[in-house]
Amino acid sequence: MPRCIAFHSYKGGTGKTTIACNLAAMLSLKGYNVSLLDLDVYAPSLHAYFDYSPKKWINDLLFENSDLNEIMVDMTSTLTRSASDKTKKIGRLLVGFSNPQKDEIYKLEGSIKTANANIQLLRRFVQLREDLISDYESDYVILDTSPGIRYWSINSLAVADVLFLTLKFGDLDIEGTIKMANDIYGSFTKFGSKSFLLLNLVSGYCIPRTYLLGSQSTNKSTSGVPAAEEKEGTTIEIQTFQNELGSNTFLSDQTKMDLISAIPCYCDIQFQKKEFLTVLQHPDHPFAKQLEQLAMTRQIVV
Repeated sequence: MPRCIAFHSYKGGTGKTTIACNLAAMLSLKGYNVSLLDLDVYAPSLHAYFDYSPKKWINDLLFENSDLNEIMVDMTSTLTRSASDKTKKIGRLLVGFSNPQKDEIYKLEGSIKTANANIQLLRRFVQLREDLISDYESDYVILDTSPGIRYWSINSLAVADVLFLTLKFGDLDIEGTIKMANDIYGSFTKFGSKSFLLLNLVSGYCIPRTYLLGSQSTNKSTSGVPAAEEKEGTTIEIQTFQNELGSNTFLSDQTKMDLISAIPCYCDIQFQKKEFLTVLQHPDHPFAKQLEQLAMTRQIVV
């Protein structure tokens, strides 16, 4: 059964776009057809992430100025160019981009002033999801949403089957996430949606010097860190790390949501000048291994 997965957060800077893009690529590499949509309409970034400027945007579709086949861009060639095994059958990756121009963002904001307009736009969101599943045979529709409780993020969450509430392990993020979960997420779960917490950029596990992107070393430890550079106390044991965080039930108790994954802060990814699909470029990186684990969880597998 196809699934629609929305990545959401209380505030920006939680890395939800990076995770959404890498999960989309990982699922495509596993043979699934994936449609990735930039619905962070106030601060869209997928055009910069993929270094692509389309002729038509999601904005045009919402205002009925284009058809779906004009806005969905086939980025599968990105996977085939980067995949290490060229003979392996992969799925299709389609991406829908949101227009970053200020005038277009203001136009979207102005379009929701009446209740009738709100209903019409919600219907278009629902139709967009259904068309991607039926006409494009998408196994997954992945939504990168706007942070916070705003009209466009609420609409995005309303059409999703699975909600990933992404946060960092800081007081402001935790307090805001708990409040948001209690205020709005219960409404979605009443109608069958499943919601989960996804911790990202967790401090204390950063490895800016022990794993160098582009390293050709074949002598690696089980942690993904080159053995020659691994020192006592710096080894990353991903499973142990997840178990430790999983034993802390405070967030789950407060939000009534299970923790589906906890991803350490990897400085070699976070502070790259140009970040792009680590799961393709560096499949042995610990971050890529975490995304593979996420892609294989029962909450995601169709």
